[in-house]
Amino acid sequence: MIPELRTNRYINVWDAGCAMGPEPYSLAIIFREALGYYGFRRLKIYATDLDEESHRFGETIAEGVYPEEAIKRIPPDIFRRYFLPDERPGCFRISEEIMRSVCFQKHDLRTFEPIRDGFGLIVCKNVLLHLSESERIGVIRMFHRSLVPGGFFATEQTQGMPGQLAHLFSHVIPNVQLFRKN
Repeated sequence: MIPELRTNRYINVWDAGCAMGPEPYSLAIIFREALGYYGFRRLKIYATDLDEESHRFGETIAEGVYPEEAIKRIPPDIFRRYFLPDERPGCFRISEEIMRSVCFQKHDLRTFEPIRDGFGLIVCKNVLLHLSESERIGVIRMFHRSLVPGGFFATEQTQGMPGQLAHLFSHVIPNVQLFRKN
């Protein structure tokens, strides 16, 4: 996806259902590694979550601070480039460069209204499985409307594309739930 997205003037990504922020920050790091300094400046990741149960959502993701236990699987070279020790013992803060690329806001996917249009990539992991079939269809239709022509949609491995929406997307990679807008 990234080689195709890098040809866009701006690269807008929507990470829907981002929980406490590790996923959008991980996406930002992947794009930073692939795009380099100047290309990365064209990236904006819009990360949303409903946050009905965890009131730490805004606090945790805005600070970009995670306990060592939560980030210990990050490869050492990536960790050294993008994390700094925090003043809290045993915690690390994501770099300012990565934090600036991510914008967080509350959003309920079940409104079927997008946060904006013009996305090259929409990622929705571990959310659709919690919705009814009709809600999943409505959310995926909303994602389709929000993608640029040829934009990408990635979802959790357990969720296939509902049959009535299959004509809207092409399956990009076998055995991976990555789709491209038709």
